[in-house]
Amino acid sequence: MNAFTSSDHTTYPFATTNRKDFNNLLSVYLDATFKPLLKENDFAQEGWRIGPANSGKQDEAESADDPLVFKGVVYNEMKGQMSDASYLYYIKFQDHIFPAIHNSGGDPQKMTDLTYKDLKAFHAKNYHPSNAKLFTYGNMPLADHIAEISRRLEGFSQSQADRAIQTPVDLSAGPLQYTVKGPIDPLVDKEMQYKTSTSWLVGDTSDTAESFALRIMSSLLLNGYGCPLYRGLIESGLGPDWSPNTGYDSSGKIGIFSVGLNGVRREDVPKVKEAIDACLHEIHAEGFNQSKIDGLLHQAELALKHKTANFGMGIMQRLQPGWFNGSDPFDMLAWNDTVNTFKANCAQPGYLEGLLNKYLLNNRCLTFTMEPDETYGATLIEEENARLSSKLEDESQSAGGDPEARAQLVKKELELLEAQSKAPTENLSCLPSVHVSDIPRQMERKTVRDSKVEDVVVQWREASTNGLTYFRAINTLEGLPAELRLLMPLFADTLMRLGTKEKTMEQLEDLINLKTGGIAVSYHSTASPHDTQRATEGISLSGYALDGNANAMYELLSTVIQQTNFDGPEAESRIRELLQSAANGALDAIAGAGHSYARRYAEAGLTPQGLLSEQVGGLTQVQQTALLASRSLSEGLGDIISKLKMIQRLALSNSSGFRAAITCGPESVSANESALQTFLSNLDRSSKVPSTEDSQASATYNSKTFFPLPYQVYYSALSLPTVPYTHASSAPLQILSQLLTHKHLHHEIREKGGAYGGGAYSRGLSGLFGFYSYRDPNPQNTLKIIQDAGRWARDKQWTDQDLEEAKLSVFQGVDAPESVNEEGMTRFLSGVDEDMEQRKREQLLDVKIENVVDVAQKYLVEGMANARIAVLGEERNLFQSADGWDSRRLQMAQDSTGTASG
Repeated sequence: MNAFTSSDHTTYPFATTNRKDFNNLLSVYLDATFKPLLKENDFAQEGWRIGPANSGKQDEAESADDPLVFKGVVYNEMKGQMSDASYLYYIKFQDHIFPAIHNSGGDPQKMTDLTYKDLKAFHAKNYHPSNAKLFTYGNMPLADHIAEISRRLEGFSQSQADRAIQTPVDLSAGPLQYTVKGPIDPLVDKEMQYKTSTSWLVGDTSDTAESFALRIMSSLLLNGYGCPLYRGLIESGLGPDWSPNTGYDSSGKIGIFSVGLNGVRREDVPKVKEAIDACLHEIHAEGFNQSKIDGLLHQAELALKHKTANFGMGIMQRLQPGWFNGSDPFDMLAWNDTVNTFKANCAQPGYLEGLLNKYLLNNRCLTFTMEPDETYGATLIEEENARLSSKLEDESQSAGGDPEARAQLVKKELELLEAQSKAPTENLSCLPSVHVSDIPRQMERKTVRDSKVEDVVVQWREASTNGLTYFRAINTLEGLPAELRLLMPLFADTLMRLGTKEKTMEQLEDLINLKTGGIAVSYHSTASPHDTQRATEGISLSGYALDGNANAMYELLSTVIQQTNFDGPEAESRIRELLQSAANGALDAIAGAGHSYARRYAEAGLTPQGLLSEQVGGLTQVQQTALLASRSLSEGLGDIISKLKMIQRLALSNSSGFRAAITCGPESVSANESALQTFLSNLDRSSKVPSTEDSQASATYNSKTFFPLPYQVYYSALSLPTVPYTHASSAPLQILSQLLTHKHLHHEIREKGGAYGGGAYSRGLSGLFGFYSYRDPNPQNTLKIIQDAGRWARDKQWTDQDLEEAKLSVFQGVDAPESVNEEGMTRFLSGVDEDMEQRKREQLLDVKIENVVDVAQKYLVEGMANARIAVLGEERNLFQSADGWDSRRLQMAQDSTGTASG
């Protein structure tokens, strides 16, 4: 089951395209939410408990010297979450402006006050149909849903749950100011570590029309490089990036508008509030630009036309906060009425300016600042140790002494381990399910065709698109030097920041908003489906627009790529802003997805595609960004700008590797072909990739690498080379990854080990098999489990039911709904055509138990010698060079004097 936890409600969503599966899931979710067993062992495992640090020591005598620690899946999850400084800032801000609600994930410092009895009482009080909202979306008969829901809920009587709607603090008496302490970011200049913001309460969110207007006003104030607050706060040098709470928050009964910055110097903290006030007064005096308003309304119109696979889930997520806070969901769904009301109000002079004056031009606000504290991490450890000592003292008093308390805690731990060991063998036959026989053997094909325009191969997908044209192009760059590849993310960012000689970025942003649904330039790489040791890379272009605006979309793409002015007087300072903004959020990004970074690093030493992916989106890229962001003004960025200009010359070079794809309605093919011909005819045919010997970088990767980072938990990955997409073993490897995840690793790493998550994966296209864990308190134990997983899978007596469940799990992804703009893109981006997909589908359906055992032996047991391991987390002398570990400390930023800060 899945759940979205919010501060004042929890959502349990599911989605499927199979009617039988929908009915099964509906019955399971209703039963599990309203009538769960909630056993005490479940609370100890998922919530918190005290037990020996190493649960693997089954013998009590063996455990005598094993320290007692706080344990629990969610406890460890939130320790990891609170390592994210941006999340920490936001949560502490919420504690002060909205003390009546709670940290939706749980604060580890308060979590250990919760008892099993409290949990049972909380569920009994709140998890009741009288306190629930139910939402369905799709084309299955509503009458059937209602009948099943009625049947499941008919045994409940009316309940008096607490349905009080909470509101933020009262700011009517004047400004409030709070300052809290937070961690140091080692990837950022040590003089730029403050976070500060100012917030106002901005009206009842159940007023749908005003709430929409406030959202538009927030976008006008904050979105885009040309917006007034960006110019007044970030371009002025007060900070490189917005604070985590910046924007309009309509999730509560009363809306909150916040503006703030990360990366602020101590002496500039009070200047931020002054600059916000000055900007708001200036905007009020000058008024809002109507063309910018029109651009935002155009974006909203295109968002409704854009047919996404998760449209229903998106509606649910948009409705639920207001629905729980007194808003009528049907008012929120009346989109055209809301927009028309806004247009009518906006036609009256000074409408948005009046809202600005009403809510923001006053001192009824809260200013919240987080100051850096070098002892923050040590203080957290001290607090946890003191809290643990207090709990152990209580246990000792209750048990009659320390030895007796320890014996009881160890006994409970062993009882939990015994219960966990029995869990995988529970009889689940009572659960409804679909069967592999319900899965069609033939895939649903999406017809595409190829043509040539200006000697460029163009893939066409003609489909119902609500009058939209989707464009994508790849320009393959063979032999790209590593020094240019590493700058690809920065190049993509600069195109949307610098402007051209004729137009400022603000003017270009306005045109993009008025004429398109967005354009983008990014790096692209893919492995060959036939050979894991071959990979291609290049530049990807994309955009979408109304059919009538396709010409403008192509023209804007050409303009931002070919005409971006890297020689302008402000170019270097703007590039420095981008680098500082990226470096400022890098450590938090790793904390949010550390297992992905570990996985990329482990894969980098195995295949060319793994290497390319790591250099552009992994820890190597993080380090590169931090170093460039820390360059002194005297050193400058001249060499970087020269390389960016080289990439610019290559981006639209009419090489033999340039290809395009268009998805549109049949009625707009001819117009798109003409517009595309104009776009392609302007390509530079002369630029060549500079010759170099390091095109795919000769970086060396140790077999075991540890990155010490200031987190309270660990992120781990182990990767192995396997076979290409078209190889016969690819399908059983994919099935094996599901079997290991659901039948072994989830149980061992999460349920018994206390990590928030862990599992196995098989990258069919990249030819890689791997394992991961995240927010893990015990990475050494996890690695032992992972390294033995092949033997476990080889020796396991798999049942037909195990295989059936694994195939169903795989096909959840294979047959997941696809957005119209993604149809045909697997073929275009990676070269995997529908015939290859159909063969893989048949191979997956036909996998037998002996196939799974064979690949486990060949690629996991025998292949373990070729494994690469990466671990990220707290430095505790767990990974030593004597054991073959290479400890790599990310090079830290320099301070303003040019001295390395770490």
